[in-house]
Amino acid sequence: MFSILLVFLIIDAVLMIGLILLQKSEGSGMSGSSAASMFGGALSGAAAGNFLTRATAWLATIFFVLCAALAFVASKMNVEAQQSDLRTEIIMQENAAPAADIPADAPKAE
Repeated sequence: MFSILLVFLIIDAVLMIGLILLQKSEGSGMSGSSAASMFGGALSGAAAGNFLTRATAWLATIFFVLCAALAFVASKMNVEAQQSDLRTEIIMQENAAPAADIPADAPKAE
């Protein structure tokens, strides 16, 4: 389960990076002399920007949900591992101390 969620998280992150890089920057920055700014944004449609913004928001939401799910699964795995370690420790203690069950007045084997 952890591996499947991790693969989906990586895919989501890669898609989100791609969508963010495709979006038009809001600041003028170094793109002030680009062809898109010369033509008043006629080369890049507003509908494309709106779709990219919505898709990025959805991917970000999915990213946070997957992060929360991974944290939950990891904590469950950690609790199960601790319980398993505790069981192992109890079994080892029971096997290591059988002399405590022998009465003190019992004859000793030589």
